[in-house]
Amino acid sequence: MFKSLLSLTFMALLVATSPVQAEGKAPIVIKFSHVVAEDTPKGKGALLFKKLVEERLAGQVVVEVYPNSTLFGDGDEINALREGKVQMLAPSLSKFEAYTKQLQVFDLPFLFDDLEAVKRFQKRDKSRELLHAMSSHGIYGLAYWNNGMKQLTANRELRKPEDAKGLVFRIQPSSVLEAQFSQLGAKTVKMPFAEAFKALQAGTIQGTEGPWSNIASQKVDTVQPFINELNHGSLSYMLISSKTFWASIPYKTRTDLEAIIEEVSFSVNKDAEALNNNDRQRIIAAGNAKVVTLTAEERAVWRTALSPMWKTFEAEIGADVLRAAQAVNRR
Repeated sequence: MFKSLLSLTFMALLVATSPVQAEGKAPIVIKFSHVVAEDTPKGKGALLFKKLVEERLAGQVVVEVYPNSTLFGDGDEINALREGKVQMLAPSLSKFEAYTKQLQVFDLPFLFDDLEAVKRFQKRDKSRELLHAMSSHGIYGLAYWNNGMKQLTANRELRKPEDAKGLVFRIQPSSVLEAQFSQLGAKTVKMPFAEAFKALQAGTIQGTEGPWSNIASQKVDTVQPFINELNHGSLSYMLISSKTFWASIPYKTRTDLEAIIEEVSFSVNKDAEALNNNDRQRIIAAGNAKVVTLTAEERAVWRTALSPMWKTFEAEIGADVLRAAQAVNRR
């Protein structure tokens, strides 16, 4: 009789601590906020993450996606993450200057030959180390997401570096980008991405930089007569969470989420180039703006004009990081 009671008690304890009982707990909520449209690489990545989490971690994790600055904008999203108001972001790497100078390597013009070089660098150990460069600020890097190579939109044709002189460009909050346009004799305004279209309409700014998918999604070609195809830099994001929040997730769930993130990141980075190529063709077909494609010789002049910046920022970024970045080019 005593043994039977022990067995029943043991079985009751098993039931009380079983996964079935755990399902009664409230699911973990991840609010994923971003500042671009849902049909961009970042937007699609956020939706794919939500979809896979719902399929594989139903009842354990809920993902809420807030696109197009509907929850937080460019200027306040990182503070919102650090204050626990959101749990996941994918800001552009330019936004992290206040937390680490090393990520400025991604903003240097003409440092990477193309998007494939950027992808190769992101797989290197030195680049993987940069995911944790903001740990002391409570920011936990999870993955790199790419959005393609950047072009310059403007109200004039930019075939030579001096053609940009006197224009005002919208930039992200980045010392490198500010120096890039200063080197060209142009001016800059730091402005949230969502405000750029109206500023272009009003003439407050005369140019922007960004990949084809952003140009298309924000209809920049309808308010800019020229898109100058420079491929001078990449727009990449870092998928981040709060270090405290991420560590609070139970180990098994966290491992499952990280596996999903790896799968989503592969999809985002694989599709980014195709999406940008498609948006480039759509913009050309629409005919609202003239696409100015530079010859190899013209692009080399731009590279010569802007590459001295690499040395300027070497001390802040680190010579070892710069060497690792240059090593991925195949010229």
